[in-house]
Amino acid sequence: MSLNILKIDPYLQPYEKDLQLRMQNYKRKRNELVGKDGKLSDFANGYLYFGIHRVRGGWVYREWAPAAEAVYLTGDFCGWDRHAHPMKKLEHGVWELKLKGADALKHGQRVMTIVVHNGEELDRVPLYARYVVQEEGSIQWNARIWAPKKSFQWTDEGFRMPKTPYIYECHVGMAQEEPKVGSYDEFREKILPRIKALGYNTIQIMAIMEHPYYASFGYQVTNFFAPASRSGTPDELKKLVDAAHGMGLAVLLDVVHSHACKNTREGINEFDGTAEQFFHAGARGEHAAWNTKCFNYNKPEVLHFLLSNLKFWMTEYHFDGFRFDGVTSMLYHDHGLGCSFGPYDRYFSMNTDTEAVTYLQLANALIKELDPKALSIAEDTSAMPGLALPIKDGGIGFDYRLAMGTPDMWIKLLKEVPDEHWDMWNLYNELSGRRPKEKVIGYAESHDQALVGDKTIMFRLCDQEMYWSMDRDNQSMVIDRGMALHKMIRLITMTLGGEGYLNFMGNEFGHPEWIDFPREGNGWSYHYCRRQWDLANADYLKYQYLQAFDVAMVALAQKQRLLTAAPACRWIGQDDKTLVYERGGLVFAYNFHPTNSLGSYFVPVEREGKYRAILTTDEGRFGGHGRVSTDYVYEAKAQPDGKIGFTVYLPARTAVVFKKR
Repeated sequence: MSLNILKIDPYLQPYEKDLQLRMQNYKRKRNELVGKDGKLSDFANGYLYFGIHRVRGGWVYREWAPAAEAVYLTGDFCGWDRHAHPMKKLEHGVWELKLKGADALKHGQRVMTIVVHNGEELDRVPLYARYVVQEEGSIQWNARIWAPKKSFQWTDEGFRMPKTPYIYECHVGMAQEEPKVGSYDEFREKILPRIKALGYNTIQIMAIMEHPYYASFGYQVTNFFAPASRSGTPDELKKLVDAAHGMGLAVLLDVVHSHACKNTREGINEFDGTAEQFFHAGARGEHAAWNTKCFNYNKPEVLHFLLSNLKFWMTEYHFDGFRFDGVTSMLYHDHGLGCSFGPYDRYFSMNTDTEAVTYLQLANALIKELDPKALSIAEDTSAMPGLALPIKDGGIGFDYRLAMGTPDMWIKLLKEVPDEHWDMWNLYNELSGRRPKEKVIGYAESHDQALVGDKTIMFRLCDQEMYWSMDRDNQSMVIDRGMALHKMIRLITMTLGGEGYLNFMGNEFGHPEWIDFPREGNGWSYHYCRRQWDLANADYLKYQYLQAFDVAMVALAQKQRLLTAAPACRWIGQDDKTLVYERGGLVFAYNFHPTNSLGSYFVPVEREGKYRAILTTDEGRFGGHGRVSTDYVYEAKAQPDGKIGFTVYLPARTAVVFKKR
C-alpha cells in the first residue's frame, strides 16, 4: 500500500512516519485476524455461529463469555427453569448448547441467558439476539427467538445504488403525525412515497439498533443485532428496506460503534460479569460525557463482534451502507471534547486512538469487500486527514465525511451577525473548503439542530412568528426574510458545500418545532416527537412554498449531475453581499443584502453565449415576488476589460441559477 496521501496533501509530509504507522497497524491487525490472503467477509460471520439457530435435527445456541463459570439458557420453552439447560464450555471462552428436536425451541418464544460469575447468577439477554422486546407493563426487556420457518422473500435484485447521494435523514418512530411511536409499516406506506416524491434518492435511518431509552435517539445501543422493536418486527423492517429499493431509494443505517449503553441485563456490558469483555478497563472504558462504555478496538473478539455486526446489517437487512456515528469520539482518547483541531500535529499525537483508526479501516475494507458500491459516511468534527481517502492511499476508507462545520457556521451567522454584515469571503471559503480529494456530504442542518436545546434554521429565522404568520394571506416581514434566507441557505449549501447532500425530514418545508422525546420533564408527551406533514400539504399555508423550492432544487441538481463537478468562483462582492460561482454547467448568483436590489448587476461567466434563468428563489411558486424573469435571454459577451458576462436585475435576498442555452 502506498502513501499517496502525501502527494494528495503535501502538508502531511512532516507526518510521514505517523501515516506509515497507520498503515502498518492496519496490515498487522488484518493479518492477525485473517492472515495474509484471507477475507474479512469470511471473518465477520459471528452472527452465523453465535446466537440461537435452527439446525438439522434441532437447535444450537452459542455465546462468547470468557469469564463465566457456568452458563444456562432458560425461557418459555422450559417454564423458566434457570438450571435445566446448562451450556458446555468449549475453547476460547465459547459456550454451546444443543437441543434435539425441531420443536425444542419455537419462533417467538422468550429466552434469557443465565451467566454465573464469581458465584453470582446474572440475567442476560443473548449477545446476538435478533429480536428484543420490552415486556408489557414492565421495565424489563427479553429476547424472543426470531427464526421463522419461512424466510423473508426479497424482491430487490434489480436495485442499483445512486451515484450521488441526496440523503433524507429520518427516524421511523417520530415520522408520523400522530403523537406516538410510528411503525416500520406506517413508514413504508406513508413516508417512503413522500420521500420519493421529494426527489431524494437515499434514506438514512436513525435509531434502528435496539435501545431501551427512546429519548437517546438510538445512541445508547444495547442489542446490536436487533432492530428497534417499538416500531415492529425484523421482517417488517426488511419489508421497509425492500420497498425502498423498489422505489430506487438506497438505505443507510446510522450505526453506533463508538460506544455502548451501560445497561447490563439487556445490554452487552458485563455480559460475562466483567467490564473488560468488550470494553477497556478503568477510566478508558468510560465515556464520562455520555455515561456510556468505550470499546476495546484492539481485542480480536471485539473486532469480530463489530465487524460481524456490519456484515449482518448488510446481508440480513440489505442495508446499502452506514453513517458511522461519533467518529470523533472514537479517534481520540479525550473523545475530542473541548478540543480545537487546527494544526496537523493535533491529529498525530499521543491523543490519537490508533486502535480505533485501525478498526475504522477494517470496517471500511469489509464494507467494500461485501459491496464495492456500498456507502460509508463519517460523522467527524475534527477533520482527521485521510478520513475519506481510500485505504490503499493511506486513508481510513470512508466514502464521505459529513460537513459538520457548515451547520455551526449558519447558526453562528444567524445568531450573532446581522444580514448586512455577513462576510461573503468567509461564506464561500467555509462552504467550498475541503481536505484535498476527500468528498463531503453538505448540509445546512440535520437532526442535531432540530432537537430541544437547539433550533432549526427556519425556527431560528422566524421563531414564534411562525405560529401565527405562516398563513398564505398574512403579510409579515419576519416570515418574508425567513423564507427568503431559508431557500438561499439551502441552495448555496447544496450546490457549493459538498459532493453529496443531506436533509433531515421535515426541514425541507421549515418544520416549525423542535424534537422533544417523551420524558419526565414533558409529562412523557409525544406532542413534539412527530412530524406535522399536514403543514406542507395545506394550500393555505406558506410551508408549501419552501417544500416546492426544495423539490425543484434537488431535481435540478440531479438532472445536471451537479455535485460531480467542482465549483469555480467567479465573483465575491463583499460590500454589496453578492456571490457568483459556476458548477456543473450552471451559474449561481446570490444577493444576500437585506435591502439593496441591484438593477444592473454584472454576472461574470466562463464562456460567451446566451443564458437564461432556470431557477430563482424569488419565483411566485416558491412564495417569492417574481421579480426575475425565467423567459428573458441574456447574452454574455466579452467586455473591454476582458471579462465575460451579462447584466441582470438581482433583487435583495434572492438567488438565481442561470444555464447556457
